[in-house]
Amino acid sequence: MAPWLASLHRIADGSLLGLGIAVVGLSALTLHWQSQWTRSYQSLEASQLLEHRLQESTAVLEQHHLGVAHKPGRLVPTSSEKLIYVPAPTAQRPASIITLLAGVSPRQILAGY
Repeated sequence: MAPWLASLHRIADGSLLGLGIAVVGLSALTLHWQSQWTRSYQSLEASQLLEHRLQESTAVLEQHHLGVAHKPGRLVPTSSEKLIYVPAPTAQRPASIITLLAGVSPRQILAGY
C-alpha cells in the first residue's frame, strides 16, 4: 500500500473524530440552553400568574371598599392637588411617625385637600 494512502486514512480518521467530538459538544450545549430557556419560561408564566392574581385581589378589595362605604356618592376622585406630601426622612436620623404627623394640618385632612 502506498504511504500517501495511509496518511490520507489518518487524516480522514482524525477529521471524523474531531467532527464527532464537535457534534457531541454542540449537543450538550443545546440541551443546556434548552433547559435554561425552559426555566426562564416557567418563571415568566409564574410571574404572569402572580400579576393576574394581584389584579384580581385589587379588584376584589376595591369592590369590598365600595360595598362597605356607607355613602359611596361622597367618594371623590383623587387628583394631584389633593395629595399630602410628607418629606422623606434624613439618612442620619430616621424620623418618627409623630414628627411626620406634626407636619400635617388636620384642616387639610378635613377639608379634603
